[in-house]
Amino acid sequence: MTRRYPDRPFVAVGTIIVRDGRVLLAQRGKEPSYGLWSLPGGAVELGEPLKVAAARETREECGIEIEITDVLEVVERMVRDPDGRIQFHYVIVDYLARWASGELRPSEEVLEARWVSPDDFPQYQVTRGTSEVVLRMIETGKRAGVI
Repeated sequence: MTRRYPDRPFVAVGTIIVRDGRVLLAQRGKEPSYGLWSLPGGAVELGEPLKVAAARETREECGIEIEITDVLEVVERMVRDPDGRIQFHYVIVDYLARWASGELRPSEEVLEARWVSPDDFPQYQVTRGTSEVVLRMIETGKRAGVI
């Protein structure tokens, strides 16, 4: 079977959502990184504003509404296949957000979703860079008075 590979990077969004001092993590239910814990998010649709995409992806994956406060950072993720070819290439805009309403209802795209204290992150097998991004976000949020 021939694998199909992208000919360009994809733009994606991630949301770092804080509620009562805990951060929302979602266990991925599809590749890349199936089974690992990460931030809610996904690909931006053509013509969709980034903040709208971030709120939509969070709603679709976890069933909650959020209030986006700011861009935290932009990261790049490349995943190579066993032959070293780039299989996935994402440019991800991570937003800091607050829970607004709703209860967690994971979709078929995620295996599970949980509110996790940053102190408990070492207990979770997270995607590369997730812990570092969240810890930076918490410090930034505290300095800005958002958290």
